[in-house]
Amino acid sequence: MASRNFNKIRNSVMLAALTAIVLLLQLAGVTIRLGATNISLVLIPIVFGAVTLGPSAGAWLGLVFGLETFIVSGVMGGDPFFTAILFNNAPVMTALICIVKGTAAGLMAGIVYRLVCGKSKLGALICAAATAPIVNTGLFVLGGFAISDVLAEQFANGMGVSVVYFLIVLCAGWNFIFEFILNLVVVPTLGKLIDVVTRSAYSKK
Repeated sequence: MASRNFNKIRNSVMLAALTAIVLLLQLAGVTIRLGATNISLVLIPIVFGAVTLGPSAGAWLGLVFGLETFIVSGVMGGDPFFTAILFNNAPVMTALICIVKGTAAGLMAGIVYRLVCGKSKLGALICAAATAPIVNTGLFVLGGFAISDVLAEQFANGMGVSVVYFLIVLCAGWNFIFEFILNLVVVPTLGKLIDVVTRSAYSKK
């Protein structure tokens, strides 16, 4: 009973700390741009939480990421060159894109880790690290196609490019590559720390 209470408290403290890190990193990321969108560094703590605390924690951290993106970048105009314009022209879809992609990225990273970790912990870390940016960017692109008329009118037509080119190359392209590589390098590097945390959790169950 005592060990269960300890685990609950420890996990709650860790989740609160990771939530704070997500909030701070996303606020910092608003000022860092690569192409048409901001660079997201928050996928690293999201994957860390999904791996150490489970898919539900990953989903929560992704939800926090999505909500903050929508509120700070869209509603409050923190990203006046992209998210705020989308919010002004398609507020409901902008909210759905921000929230769904972040939540799904954290959830799927945790699920993939659990599916693979029985075979290889390193392989599971790599797969989880790769899953988050793929899901996050993939759903962003799909959501963008759902509001292609807004993207065409506000961005693509003025640049003389197609919506497909604008979304995949100018918005997702370099951002996705940067986030993908960063996750693949950083998350497995944290493997030792993740292993200590997860072993501690399971040994007290």
